[in-house]
Amino acid sequence: MIPTRTIAFALAATMLAQPAHAAGDLLVAPTRVVLEGGRGTEVILNNVGNTPATYRISLELRRMTPEGRLEEVVTGTESAKEKAVLAMVSYAPRRVTLPPNQPQVIRVGARIAPELPDGEYRAHMLFRAVPDAQPVVNGPREGVSIALTPIYGVTIPVIVRKGALKATAAISNIRLARSAGETALAFDLSRSGDRSVYGRVRVTKAGVAKPVYEARGIAVYAELSARTVALPLPPELAATLTGPVTVQYLEDNDTGGLIAEAQGVLR
Repeated sequence: MIPTRTIAFALAATMLAQPAHAAGDLLVAPTRVVLEGGRGTEVILNNVGNTPATYRISLELRRMTPEGRLEEVVTGTESAKEKAVLAMVSYAPRRVTLPPNQPQVIRVGARIAPELPDGEYRAHMLFRAVPDAQPVVNGPREGVSIALTPIYGVTIPVIVRKGALKATAAISNIRLARSAGETALAFDLSRSGDRSVYGRVRVTKAGVAKPVYEARGIAVYAELSARTVALPLPPELAATLTGPVTVQYLEDNDTGGLIAEAQGVLR
């Protein structure tokens, strides 16, 4: 039998080796799950706080807007593909209590029926903190005192793919968007094909050896053919980024293959 300490160390090392989402005292890795060919995978949770914490795990549906936001799907408006993914994705456990710095594995899989049409199916896995019960305090004059406790949550996409799916992307309309004293690098990212695209953005300038800006986790989900990407820029970078630039969209993995590339002039 492998000692518990050895398992915890291995899981913690795995989280350090890949991107993680964080909210409150919870770290979640990886930041997205892709299931293909009926094989399952694991998501690792880690409580980085100082006290034990309980989290409830559930699935929900979200759709991407043309601005890149993810909005919850209203009950009763689900598409056939959205209903199908809720039925096929399985995960366990569904509630965990984590001691400080004690990782926990969540097993995730999908039961893909042979008659299921080829395509990409997506749900979002929500890890939400369950607040501790708080005693009711009776004030001497005010009556019952109510304490408000913030509830933290982390959401990651769970994508199920069936069939030989392909997608391409293109970048256009590169610009600096200014609003309320803040500046963002903005461009239009279009997608074609039968699956989503996901990657990282890299901006380079002629004569500069290293990229001048990078951002990870940029997606266009399959319900959209295009979206606007707006990446906030630090003031010191925004002031020096004007002029010709090259914007690249690369696969967000070890190979970093090029998905799309375009040149623009920032003013």
